[in-house]
Amino acid sequence: MAGNSQRRNRRTSNKKGATVGSGGQRRRGLEGKGPTPKAEDRKKHKKNRIATAKARQAATRRPAPRRGGSKGPSEMVVGRNPVFEALRDGVPATTLYVQQYIDNDERVREALQLAGERGNINLMEAPRAELDRMTNGLNHQGLVLQVPPYEYAEPQDLTAAAYDNGEDPLIVALDGVTDPRNLGAIVRSTSAFGGHGVVVPERRAAGMTAGAWKSSAGTAARTPVSRVTNLTRALEAYKKEGLTIVGLAADGEHTVEELEQIAGPVVIVIGSEGKGLGRLVGETCDYRVRISMPGGAESLNAGVAAGIVLYEAARRRA
Repeated sequence: MAGNSQRRNRRTSNKKGATVGSGGQRRRGLEGKGPTPKAEDRKKHKKNRIATAKARQAATRRPAPRRGGSKGPSEMVVGRNPVFEALRDGVPATTLYVQQYIDNDERVREALQLAGERGNINLMEAPRAELDRMTNGLNHQGLVLQVPPYEYAEPQDLTAAAYDNGEDPLIVALDGVTDPRNLGAIVRSTSAFGGHGVVVPERRAAGMTAGAWKSSAGTAARTPVSRVTNLTRALEAYKKEGLTIVGLAADGEHTVEELEQIAGPVVIVIGSEGKGLGRLVGETCDYRVRISMPGGAESLNAGVAAGIVLYEAARRRA
């Protein structure tokens, strides 16, 4: 008996102290934690990301309202068919110059009718010598259409428009694309797949000419184009806003289909058909992707390539 008592005492002596109660912690653990936080307040939620980006942008935005970006040069469209097509396709214009005593053929009548239907185009009659001077001796065939300078947007305007709509920015940047028709086609695809704008560099790149406007099929009226002095710096600024920079390259490490980042805030960079992405622009990209081409073609037209990537981005966001 004495031995048993000693063993019990020995076991009791090993305890650190009396067992304490939960102090109500278990009861409080069963209590509710209040209402679920709003989506804007939950980390990693899309709305939280947009709200954070909007707040960051508002903190860095200039206090004075922007009056738009730089303007391109004014342009003259010359010739009966080019003038008619520009008017038919909705290219902005201020004045239609018509040569005095011009042969009033069908194309001239159609051009005059379209200009009159617009209601905001001035009709001016001028002698042939004056039209020769205005066009530097080009074969104007008696019709000259004056196109006003295109007003480019600021790069931050594109992201601001996306955040104002509660959307992740989807922007296309062009590196070395010199054909205005490709630029117009890319503007058209950007509009079709819910993009928020296109960025082009000032030098060695196509601008928003009458040809680009025609290729956009009128979508240039609602899809802004921004022109920047340095594309690499513009991409770095987008990075600081939280956008992922994705460059399209034939030797890209990822395919468009497998890169999940294009579903979020992203800038898709398209290079020229010949040289592709420039070295500095390529080094700025977070990812380089390629388009799978089972048929074995070496490359795609820049406008076609942009359309494929934009479609995939829109599909992921749907």
